[in-house]
Amino acid sequence: MKNLKTTIAAVIMLIIWNSAACAQQPDPPGQVKEGAPVHEAYLFAHMTHADYGKLYYTVSLDGLHWELLNDGERVFDAYRGHPDICKGHDGRYYIAGNKNDAAPDINIWVSEDLVTWEHHSDYTPDLQKTPGYEHALPRIGAPKLFYDQDSETYVMTWHTPHDWDEEDPEKYWASQRTLYVTSKDLVEFSAFPRRLFEWDMATIDVIIRKIDDTYYAIVKDERYPTPEWVTGKTIRIGSTGSLLGPYSYPGDPVSPNFNEAPMIIPSPDDTFWYMYYEQYPGISYGLSVARNPEGPWYKISGYTFFSTWDKYSMPPTVRHGCMITISMDEYKRLVDHFGKASQLPVGIEE
Repeated sequence: MKNLKTTIAAVIMLIIWNSAACAQQPDPPGQVKEGAPVHEAYLFAHMTHADYGKLYYTVSLDGLHWELLNDGERVFDAYRGHPDICKGHDGRYYIAGNKNDAAPDINIWVSEDLVTWEHHSDYTPDLQKTPGYEHALPRIGAPKLFYDQDSETYVMTWHTPHDWDEEDPEKYWASQRTLYVTSKDLVEFSAFPRRLFEWDMATIDVIIRKIDDTYYAIVKDERYPTPEWVTGKTIRIGSTGSLLGPYSYPGDPVSPNFNEAPMIIPSPDDTFWYMYYEQYPGISYGLSVARNPEGPWYKISGYTFFSTWDKYSMPPTVRHGCMITISMDEYKRLVDHFGKASQLPVGIEE
């Protein structure tokens, strides 16, 4: 009798184990099962781990599964920065960057077709003229672009610190604040930078998006996580009814700790939002989903290397940049011109 009970228990445990091993979470919402998608395709413009600050392309038809272009080679050698692209007042695409954080200027490039880029302008902010931020250090981090169609205004943001302590490098990051200037054409800019947020919190990698009648500032909370500051190094969201704010204090984290470089895209059927963010140290991307930016957000399974659990996939070594929706014609043009990667980038093993 004892042996029979042991055998039955073992069988039950085996069934449970097999069920768990074969379990599948639901597919992410927002995909189109019938008919044409509202959003036909997506472009991810990014850097790589081995070639930080340079420009690479990855594309997707569903916002979940991404394919590297150009055999994993750069698509534009002259660009330097944290890639960020927006479609502007004249229907052309603009990208902002800078050679490094210590460079004094921000460089802007323009493209008719996302294939060929040409220099558009340079902007050198007088950081110490920022009202209430006269002790700004001469550093410009990760310039980002947003074009507001309603006001026909560009907002260019970046982060600049005001403190440095060689014995405590965290002070540098805790002192980061987001600054901005405005422009009508990305040639002439407002007189001097201003702080984007009234509240006092370390922020970097800020992007602005307008969804319906609300403007959202998606930020990385840049303070180090501690029991007193549990939201450190997470992605959070503030909102406002006006382009330049005031923005509400950011809500609860969208991501776990130690994530940065948020990117948000609408689902193919335009009913959900996909928020990507880069986990560090290490190289991987997380994905959270919500019906609207106000949340609630929940995390999708990926980078597990179990096919039944990976609901999204990205090429290895991709680092942060931006994601935008593109048309099917633009998608085909990029694929035809650059071609999809036939092999993994150099230095990556199967």
